[in-house]
Amino acid sequence: MKSTTRRDFLKLMGLTGAACLASAAPVCASTGPAADSDTAIAMLYDATRCVGCKACMAACKRVNMEQNNLSYERLATDTDRLWDAPRDLSGSTRTVIKLYKESDTRFSYVKHSCMHCTKPGCVSACPVKAMTKDPVTGVVAYDKNRCIGCRYCQVACPYNIPRFQWDKAIPQIVKCDFCKETNLKQKGCPACSETCPAGAIAFGKRKELLAEAYGRIKASPDRYVPKVYGEKEVGGANHLYLAAFPFKKLGLPELQEESPAAFSEHIQHTIYKGFAAPVALYGALCVVAMKNKKAQEKLGHGEDD
Repeated sequence: MKSTTRRDFLKLMGLTGAACLASAAPVCASTGPAADSDTAIAMLYDATRCVGCKACMAACKRVNMEQNNLSYERLATDTDRLWDAPRDLSGSTRTVIKLYKESDTRFSYVKHSCMHCTKPGCVSACPVKAMTKDPVTGVVAYDKNRCIGCRYCQVACPYNIPRFQWDKAIPQIVKCDFCKETNLKQKGCPACSETCPAGAIAFGKRKELLAEAYGRIKASPDRYVPKVYGEKEVGGANHLYLAAFPFKKLGLPELQEESPAAFSEHIQHTIYKGFAAPVALYGALCVVAMKNKKAQEKLGHGEDD
């Protein structure tokens, strides 16, 4: 077995330093349209219209099954294996309908999926740009070919949305991307909004959907909580909500208006900024050491002659 020489080691370290420098470019979550952009697209979910049929869940999984390597989640009691019955978001489920119930007459369904934040923490935290924000539409999407499985996106998401495929041999992060590579590309809208029979899921430009949401609140003030959830939370989102119950009761977190992405970007940029200089210096020292080594070897050969 060939032993590693000092020259080989120095070459390896020099290449490692260069690679570190090349990958040290920070990712900015602010890339893309702002919350008030004319080009940002969005989804408006009206919980008061939802009938809990879960057609949106079935459509989402059917359309994106191959892209995300999804699986059906069976109930233990379903011996005929007929039903997909996820309890929550998972490595096989990108959107889920849950039930909030106060009594037999006071209850509400609520849809959970990626919020498509205008300042997404997942994009800011991802060290390899596997999470990106579309500069025109604002859609936050995932690239499985870039992902290294660090799961920083899960930690950075204030809504706890991205899920990891623990049970897969080649795992992915799973989250809604508005059917960017499937239904949106083919038909101009996500599968859930196309399928919903009750009109609970509207899709279009964010500005127009916000105007529609406030129009519904004004027209039926007794029907809705006087707030559009997702309008301002952590910098705003492209997934908006209307509901008859306080959003916290529906499982949507109470969040400040300032995005934590700005804080994570500051930390990340500081680390990279401080890391680049010593790596560059070490790379330069490696080059000098290699040149000195070559010079010594030539001198040694000359003395032998």
